[in-house]
Amino acid sequence: MITDVPGVLVGHHERVGDGWATGTTVVLVPEGAVGAVDQRGGAPGTRETNLLEPENLVQRVNAVCLSGGSAYGLAAADGVMRWLAERNLGFPVGTQPHEVVPIVPAAVLFDLPRSEWGNRPDASFGYAACEAASGSFALGTVGAGAGAAVGSLKGGIGSASEVVGEFTVGALAAVNAAGEAVDLTTGRAYAADHGEFGVTWPSRAADLPSRRTDLNTTIGVVAVDAALSKAEARRLAVAAQDGLARAVRPAHSMFDGDTVFALATGAHELPDASGPFGAAARPAALDALCSAAARVFARAMVHGLLAATTAGGVPAYRDVWPEAFA
Repeated sequence: MITDVPGVLVGHHERVGDGWATGTTVVLVPEGAVGAVDQRGGAPGTRETNLLEPENLVQRVNAVCLSGGSAYGLAAADGVMRWLAERNLGFPVGTQPHEVVPIVPAAVLFDLPRSEWGNRPDASFGYAACEAASGSFALGTVGAGAGAAVGSLKGGIGSASEVVGEFTVGALAAVNAAGEAVDLTTGRAYAADHGEFGVTWPSRAADLPSRRTDLNTTIGVVAVDAALSKAEARRLAVAAQDGLARAVRPAHSMFDGDTVFALATGAHELPDASGPFGAAARPAALDALCSAAARVFARAMVHGLLAATTAGGVPAYRDVWPEAFA
């Protein structure tokens, strides 16, 4: 899980049923983390991403808000800010402890067709997700993945992690892409070779109804317990997008606003030029973390697919190929 990275917490809040299939996921870093972002595709919905550019003032973020609801769902970040402000967590702008501005970048995915019109996350979703945040969290049709879909199938929240030397790299993905995550002629996930997923991949085609996928967007976070600059953290987000592209085909289309945030908590320093590898030591260590970021994001995508349950009229993988879980 992404929460294998110390200092990272995750919380969900969703509504599913009675005309609802949407929600919000918050990745909290109460102690703060260096933040960055990489956005691809032609239809993004984001908030507070410009401040993550390396040349800009703010270095650390307090949370990342991922939400359904398309652009309406950006309102969920208001609730995250309120929760953080009540705890005096944010960028100091005055002399008193409560005089802070919480830094909460956000991104949304398009899931409006899965709910009755007008049913979408608001500030209360973001606040409730913060209240639920912990080191243990559910996958699948929860939080920002409640109304997600990937190609012909139900999408959802997935997560994965990997240890690289003394570092831990983790990812969380809200899987909601225009492209397919599965070879529909065999039932095998495109990123199946990235890990052991506890299933026996089937070998048969599925008879699935056609589904319009005009607007989508996969959003997520990759985190590491390394001390990185904003520019180095952005390289981590760039690499994680490669993992997304391994997991869905096509990726980064004009109808996806794929956005991946990076968080670096700073617990461990990268090697410097004083070691035996000289000036190449730091970029080589960063490159190893980036390679891991691509792998864990691809694995998170598969876990989001496999953990999802049918909702909003979109069939889940486990219902189409139940034999995979036997």
